[in-house]
Amino acid sequence: MRVLVIGSGGREHALVWALKRSSRVSHLVCAPGNGGIARDAACHPISPADQRAVLDLAISQKIDLVVIGPEAPLAAGLADFLSEHGLPTMGPTRAAARLECSKVFAKEFMARHDIPTAQFSVHETPERALSAIESREVRYPLVVKADGLAAGKGVVVVQDPQKAAEAIRRMMVEREFGSAGEKVVLEEFLAGKEVSYIVFTDGSTTVPAVAARDHKAAYDNDRGPNTGGMGAFSTDDILAPELEKYVLDKVIHPVIRGMEKEGCPFKGILYAGLMLTPGGPKVLEFNVRMGDPEGQVILPRLGSDFAVLCENLALGKLADCRVEWSASSAICIVLASGGYPGAYSKGKVISGIEMAEENPKVFVFHAGTRRLGSSLVTDGGRVLGVTAVDRDLGSAMVVAYEAVNKIRFDGMQYRRDIGASGLASR
Repeated sequence: MRVLVIGSGGREHALVWALKRSSRVSHLVCAPGNGGIARDAACHPISPADQRAVLDLAISQKIDLVVIGPEAPLAAGLADFLSEHGLPTMGPTRAAARLECSKVFAKEFMARHDIPTAQFSVHETPERALSAIESREVRYPLVVKADGLAAGKGVVVVQDPQKAAEAIRRMMVEREFGSAGEKVVLEEFLAGKEVSYIVFTDGSTTVPAVAARDHKAAYDNDRGPNTGGMGAFSTDDILAPELEKYVLDKVIHPVIRGMEKEGCPFKGILYAGLMLTPGGPKVLEFNVRMGDPEGQVILPRLGSDFAVLCENLALGKLADCRVEWSASSAICIVLASGGYPGAYSKGKVISGIEMAEENPKVFVFHAGTRRLGSSLVTDGGRVLGVTAVDRDLGSAMVVAYEAVNKIRFDGMQYRRDIGASGLASR
């Protein structure tokens, strides 16, 4: 089987890595890829936004299956376009991708289908949003969300009306996130532990993945601005069996049935970002693709053939697929450019990856890297994801941080407490 992966980040490197391990895959292609993906797949400098160029590449490479990694091409309808031209594709349609691409659609969809989530209100003008934050009904802390895609940074938790007004102005007036700020959602703040729960579905059959926990804040102890994710871990005790059953019964299955009922069947990877509140799990957000960096800890725990899983999903035959997961623990530590998630420099020489990967329990996934002559250099905010897999979380943390200490580039920053919340809860 010849497979094309769309994307250029750490998630896509993890997808390529998992596919490469399959005996079913004879040839791997990635568009556009990055400096690390190029070791494992033939990379082509084609933008995922150029749908015709992606199709032409798939035809020229005689591709049998396309796996779409990031959300932006899904929001633009790449899966629809490729499927219409007869290419088996893993990824939801443009209509189904609204679950991630519009916070307003997702919240109103959950309200229509009685899916547990935080109370919310939608505002289409800054004047109405600013008026709402002064209401006696609004409680603080408050969550302000840009409606559209903002690379994981369009969510702000504010402590008072002044900070809320500042967030609204940034999103709706200054358009910090572009068209994503045309509308905002004001949402009740939920307290508890966060869980990333991901399933594979062909619209009929659902295959759950192992749960993970992401770390969004830039700095230790969950301080600082939100990022695309500074690390994650995955263990069997993140989500108790009774809670997992509740999530499947009250969240996942109602979403799949609801999307079918509303005329946009969901086929692909469905990611529910959950908060485990005292009143039970509630949905914070939906994503319509593998998480990043969650994919870097979930896929290394997959004990069965990922290519077979992807192929069966794309063909609507997921019921024929047997999926197994390892009982081991995995952790990923993101190494970011200095200044991220704000302004940062590129082109910093990276060293030490080969030394880190000498340990067979370590996998270094590239996110923002490129080749410059004989050197590997930084080319993004999140640069590398250092993943370790071991028998338990504590052991995996030790291995991962030992690997991190072998890698260098100017300005490198990372959190030193990834996984600590998992140890503290035991």
